[in-house]
Amino acid sequence: MTKQSTSLYILLVEDQLNIVRNISDYMEAKGHVFDFANQGQQGLDLALENHYDLIILDLNLPVLDGLDVCQQLREKSNRHIPILMLTARDSIEDKVSGFTVGTDDYLTKPFSLQELEVRCIALSRRYLLQTNNTITLGPLTLDRKRKQVSRDGQLLNLHAMGFRILTVLVEAYPQVVSRSQLSQKLWGDEPTESDAMRSHIYQLRGVLDKPFAFPLLKTVHGVGFSLVIKENNDEKGDKSES
Repeated sequence: MTKQSTSLYILLVEDQLNIVRNISDYMEAKGHVFDFANQGQQGLDLALENHYDLIILDLNLPVLDGLDVCQQLREKSNRHIPILMLTARDSIEDKVSGFTVGTDDYLTKPFSLQELEVRCIALSRRYLLQTNNTITLGPLTLDRKRKQVSRDGQLLNLHAMGFRILTVLVEAYPQVVSRSQLSQKLWGDEPTESDAMRSHIYQLRGVLDKPFAFPLLKTVHGVGFSLVIKENNDEKGDKSES
């Protein structure tokens, strides 16, 4: 099956059929592609046989529980597959156990399907960022090694600070980066005045968005900034104010 550029190939290992249906109906409607397993050994076998972008793994499973599946996968697989573990347990001890055997993130039941998708995309992208120098988000391509950015194949003339800001937003996509988080990334424990950030954002928007049909950089008022990547590059959006 051919995937859309923003879709993920996901293995869902979950024995509760109602949860499987809810996740698959929502996520497949968003364009993601799924394989399913309802017990741990079957999930482990599928994970070792196929090249998934991500595994959603329930903790409480028959035959092999989620911790055993995660541990054996880390021992036997020749690549790191991002794992998001689902659990009804929310104690620190349970989470530490999961991270010890190699899970990458946790989501506690009950959960929002929208949050599940956002976490899956962010987790998969974080893994790609750790392994790839070049990251592509729709029309945007960022080369961290060469410190270059292009949009629709056109090289953008970004200053160093603009490149750093855009890198932070790309790494966080699709999540919103708060002003305080961005300030910490850019200036550490010695933050600059808010006017400086406003100026850098304004300059970045002038290069990244204004020459093009629709904006990628969005201001979430009272919160921070995010990137908006449209499936259809011909769509137009409202430009955000800095």
